Amino acid sequence: MARLIFPLIFLLFGSGTLCAQDTTALHWTVTSKKTGDHQYQLRFTTEVADGWDLYAPNQSISGIHSAELSFPDSLIIIDSNYREAGRSRSIINSIFDNSSFRVFNDSTTWEVNIRFDESVPGQLSGTLKYTFGKKDQFYPLSPFDFNVALEGGIQAAGRIKITSFDAGHPKAACGDENVQGKTLWKIFLLGLVGGLIALLTPCVFPLIPLTVSFFTKQAGGEGRGIGRAVLYGFFIFLIYLLLSVPFHLLDHLDPEILNNLSTNIWLNLVFFVIFVVFAISFFGYFEITLPGSVTNAAGAKSGASNLAGIFFMALTLAVVSFSCTGPILGSLLAGALSNNGGAVQLSVGMAGFGFGLALPFAIFAMFPSWLHSLPKSGGWLNSVKVVLGFLELAMAIKFLSNADLVEQWGVIKRELFIGFWVLIGLMINIYLLGSIHFPHDGPETKFSKTRIGFIAFFSACTLYLIPGLTNTPAANLKLISGFPPPLCYSFYTRPVNCEKGVEPLKNDFEAAMQLARKEHKPLLIDFTGWACVNCRRMEENVWTDPDVKELMQDDFVVVSLYVDERKNLPATEQRLFTTRDGSAKKIITVGDKWATFQSENFNAVSQPQYAIISPEEKVLTRTKFYTPAASEFAAWLRCGLNANK
Repeated sequence: MARLIFPLIFLLFGSGTLCAQDTTALHWTVTSKKTGDHQYQLRFTTEVADGWDLYAPNQSISGIHSAELSFPDSLIIIDSNYREAGRSRSIINSIFDNSSFRVFNDSTTWEVNIRFDESVPGQLSGTLKYTFGKKDQFYPLSPFDFNVALEGGIQAAGRIKITSFDAGHPKAACGDENVQGKTLWKIFLLGLVGGLIALLTPCVFPLIPLTVSFFTKQAGGEGRGIGRAVLYGFFIFLIYLLLSVPFHLLDHLDPEILNNLSTNIWLNLVFFVIFVVFAISFFGYFEITLPGSVTNAAGAKSGASNLAGIFFMALTLAVVSFSCTGPILGSLLAGALSNNGGAVQLSVGMAGFGFGLALPFAIFAMFPSWLHSLPKSGGWLNSVKVVLGFLELAMAIKFLSNADLVEQWGVIKRELFIGFWVLIGLMINIYLLGSIHFPHDGPETKFSKTRIGFIAFFSACTLYLIPGLTNTPAANLKLISGFPPPLCYSFYTRPVNCEKGVEPLKNDFEAAMQLARKEHKPLLIDFTGWACVNCRRMEENVWTDPDVKELMQDDFVVVSLYVDERKNLPATEQRLFTTRDGSAKKIITVGDKWATFQSENFNAVSQPQYAIISPEEKVLTRTKFYTPAASEFAAWLRCGLNANK
């Protein structure tokens, strides 16, 4: 099971793209015909490629339907019986106990009736799932996503691309010109810390003196050995950087795809399970390893001293240390996605991780005498690993909380989240005190100063969290603002810390724009998300600042647009939207609409992002991103007010 974790992640990442593609075996077209009041007939036509079998509808294949039709709007009523045209024949399928099925081998048309209980949309999006195969190949319920116009339907309401918006040429130059530059160094440093932590695990630390000695003792002189060790470190850095390349391909296909993945409830639940598995692995109950064939292949090519041999030595390190570095890399991967920064942030984080992991090998090769200052391998390495296991559990709770917030289930309220973290902090201290043991722990030894320091650190962290369980002003916990659920997402009926700088309109740009015109005020657009950590930090720490609060309440109309809102739009508002690069994008959920609105008008997909718009629908300033300094945010708001005069 453990070996399937990372393939599962990549399968999930790729599935949204792969499922949207048509097959080479069949190419479907769809048309509609009005047959009555709120009633339509959909006609699906396809040509079947030579050698392939398209299974006729209205059949059951080992308990599944051979064809299914589905729509995002559950109010659409579907006639389950398909009418088919074309020549079919019977085949015997050996996969299903030599059962007989009807199939089409050339052209066919399927017709199905649908009915609307409410208003009919001008465009209808849906998915036809069909089954096809040949010989020993079988592809059940392969999806064909379609969008078809409906005669007499209501065209989708609500604008997405606002032609008067020109974010590149605002009236005033205040705001953020390049948000990426502000955050990339921080992400690199976080990755660097992750790489240095990975060095202190049992899979990596003992390899440092062995590897450095191998290079420095090679024939050809110490200088040449040092050069090879530095090259070895560079290859480690390069390998981890290359791991982020597939995510750039996804990002290129759709700039919003990584953002959508980070707020997908099922992916967050999968991450929750994965991080629990990571934690159990770090506790020593099993090891997460790559297949032996991968390890053997890398190791077999690493013996040579040429360039290729050094590269495969670095690859071997990455492979054999996977059981320790994998969970840390998983945390980095998940954290980069949650930051809504796309593949660039992930690459920077991976570069930092690779650099942190590789740096000691190069440094100790240059100064071999420093190896004597390294602590000897021992039980402390396993203690580091176990503590990391507890921290993986804390990360798991965060992903479970993300899913809960996006769906607004009301299960992981703020106090329960903090309670889990308090319990994890207590367990770390109990472990470090020697009261509980795990499979690979060595015999008890005298407490070192380092161990006592960590006990003091985690004790202080736990004590800091405990007031978060109460309904008192001390429960604010500003140091971790944004990580737990919002202050108002509480089990308490009247949480005392539930102070909001302003109560914005939600998910209704047109109503907010109309109110801005009526009150002759600029509109402040807040692009946000339920699972956005920095959004909560802004709301809890910046919006509540007296100066900012007064400006937002008195001088602006504020609207919050949630890009991860999973509620489906009414059928009359769903559409197929052509983006600025010419691609067609389905607008199905509320989040689809506002994420596209943000990317089309303000050329960004990260949150929070703030924009100031005049009542005449002109962009007044550059947009503003995460700004923890309330005074800076207030100055930007005043700049927008001045530009509106």
